[in-house]
Amino acid sequence: MEVRKRYFQVSEELLELLDPAMPSIDARLQAVAAALPELAVAAAAKAIAEWGRPASDITHLVVSTSSGAQMPGVDVRVASLLGLSPTVRRTMIYFQACAGGADALRVAKDAAENNRGAGGRVLVVCADVLSVMAFHAPDDDEARRPEGIVAHALFGDGAGAVVVGAGPCWDPVFEMVSAAQTTIPGTERFVTGDFSAAGVGYNLAPLEVPVLVGDNIERCLATALDPLGLPSGAGAGAGGWNSLFWVVHPGSSTIMNSYEKSSPAGAPEAGRQPPGPTVIFVLDEVVRRRRQDGGEGGVLVGLRPGFTAEVIALRSLATPL
Repeated sequence: MEVRKRYFQVSEELLELLDPAMPSIDARLQAVAAALPELAVAAAAKAIAEWGRPASDITHLVVSTSSGAQMPGVDVRVASLLGLSPTVRRTMIYFQACAGGADALRVAKDAAENNRGAGGRVLVVCADVLSVMAFHAPDDDEARRPEGIVAHALFGDGAGAVVVGAGPCWDPVFEMVSAAQTTIPGTERFVTGDFSAAGVGYNLAPLEVPVLVGDNIERCLATALDPLGLPSGAGAGAGGWNSLFWVVHPGSSTIMNSYEKSSPAGAPEAGRQPPGPTVIFVLDEVVRRRRQDGGEGGVLVGLRPGFTAEVIALRSLATPL
């Protein structure tokens, strides 16, 4: 896995906030409040256009972000800019980091299935502009503990969106068969983010987290994948997990290597990852490949502070070209 592109939501005004000792949280939050809705709406409008029905047909809106801290949330502005119905049922998900996309899809699955008879149609939007919240020059603390620099290199800005439904709403690409969330006990101190006067700072536990993933991911995957009826583990042969397609938030190369203990999971070459939307970007790439190559079962995985794994079992409904 390699980083080829970095996407920044950085203005000349933000460049004035490089000094990590300078109080800048107010200016950063204002910048997020201005940039985040436009980014989210651009992704949402594309998803609605691909769906092929009017935005007013959306019954639920789920918005996930780890950027900003305003009331009302960005969901209100997104609904207004998209022209959604005033009766659309909105849900905001904050600070789920790299599992923000998986969390939002799980919530959308529940909402759609609970409103199957009423034709529930859920718009999921994940957007982040973490460059605004965390961008600053290296300081003495980062020279001693370089996680902040690593986070700046890995995590960036972007937005993704999908439409989720249950019943005969449209021609679906994937079915979310099951969803599971597993928290590894005693791991609350691993991977943290804290607001300060200078923005957001990170502790990524770069040595501990890959070990946690390698030791626990197979158990986390099994909880969600059992409904597919596949033999468990990477050693189960061609009919087991090795036959799945994988939609994984890559995180870093060390995280991806940890998956190999239980699976052949891989990911496309990664750009600079916005924590929440990345799984939607990978899902979009998988859709393109499934339409070419076919394939039935799959798994979507997001990891977040807690330390928690969000896993969704997928079944491809796309017809190979």
